[in-house]
Amino acid sequence: MSRNLSPAPKDANSIVSIHGNNISHDEDQRESEIINDEGKKATSLLEYYTSLILSGEVTRDPHQIQTLKELDRLRDECVPYLKDLKERNGNYTSTATSNGGGNGEESWSMTSLFSLTPSWANPSTEREQQSSTTSLPPRGIYIHGGVGCGKTYCMDLFYDSLPSTIGKQKVHFHEFMLNVHKQMHKAKTIKKFHGDEAFDYVIQSTLSQGRMLCFDEFQVTDIADALILKRLFTGLIDNGTIIVATSNRPPRDLYKGGLQRDLFLPFIDLLEEKCTIVSMWESETDYRLVQSVTDEKHNGAQTVYFVDGDGDPKGASKELFVKLFRKLTKGTLINSMVLDVQGRELYVPKAAEEYSIARFSFYDLCGKAKGAADYLAIGQRFHTIFIEDVPKLKYHEINLVRRWITLIDSLYECHVKLIVQAETNPEDMFQIDLENESSDEEFAFDRTRSRMEEMRSEGYLRKKWVGSHL
Repeated sequence: MSRNLSPAPKDANSIVSIHGNNISHDEDQRESEIINDEGKKATSLLEYYTSLILSGEVTRDPHQIQTLKELDRLRDECVPYLKDLKERNGNYTSTATSNGGGNGEESWSMTSLFSLTPSWANPSTEREQQSSTTSLPPRGIYIHGGVGCGKTYCMDLFYDSLPSTIGKQKVHFHEFMLNVHKQMHKAKTIKKFHGDEAFDYVIQSTLSQGRMLCFDEFQVTDIADALILKRLFTGLIDNGTIIVATSNRPPRDLYKGGLQRDLFLPFIDLLEEKCTIVSMWESETDYRLVQSVTDEKHNGAQTVYFVDGDGDPKGASKELFVKLFRKLTKGTLINSMVLDVQGRELYVPKAAEEYSIARFSFYDLCGKAKGAADYLAIGQRFHTIFIEDVPKLKYHEINLVRRWITLIDSLYECHVKLIVQAETNPEDMFQIDLENESSDEEFAFDRTRSRMEEMRSEGYLRKKWVGSHL
């Protein structure tokens, strides 16, 4: 069974301190040493992490400890393996020779790096084309979990602790695929390679950058990428590459519902064979939001509830609100979408489907006739909701008041993370009718105020989203 893991950073700017001069390694040693901010040596990621706990830079988290144990296992195995591989085989760029034309261009003698028929295409037989090494590469690690659970944080600690001399590369998966297509285009149009030669050129180019390959945000969205990936990874792994990847999806959910997905399934088998699969879906915390809440600059909980204060320039709260939205969605594509709610269409104006984050205006949600079923559908689809332009509510706007009460109750039930940009703070949001102070709405809004305050607290933001399980 997969382990359930999660990190607990307090301050993202102070956690990863094993960059540059803080990493000490000897090419003749089996392992590199990690040096913390106090100059003390650590021989493992777990030991380094413990020093961060003692210094108060991170909060101890048992899930993260288990993650680092797995990464330490790989670190201990991959450093000597890759060093030995590099000494015996060098980079695959050694197959490139001068074309004799004196212009510095490379001339590639392309003998196939691996069988033209992928070895996993016939699962009944073992691979005949193994790496040119005398030993199999260590198992990589595939870490999957929800947004903000700390997948990238764990991988960064691992990557930054590795000596640069072993040949390593770290890249966002989207950027990696763009480069693969670019290299393929170059092979065909400039190098004039065709068929297998063009693809082998891409393999060569990737290997030359390092055989320790770390991917952030691994995902597959179209058939072209799917067909490239299954062959690309076969070539890389068969020639000694070790994969570490983070993803929002378990391997079996990659390219789910995609065209001709049956052709992609052998790649999933390969991934599961060559990587230890680590699940972080049981992590109860989005640490990016927790970090935001504890940011002293914005005085605690104010950082997920934005209101223009006295002396602030007009629109300052909206600017901070938008900045946080961009931070959490990481520049991904933002589209509108439609949810099906009991046969009705519910329009979502802005959604980052990759990260399960949506953005609405107050009137998108409360200005039209909507009820609990609509709001629950939103809470079950998105774990983080941004709502902007929330006004002060008057007693005569009773329909808006009732919808807002129902919306907050629904999102609270799903443990949705709520980020609000409003005209005023929760305590002043609803102005009662002085002649009807005992109205049902006033009593109900007391609960709404209380829940809005709780939803901006660190304790609430550490709760696990349960919308997908309702």
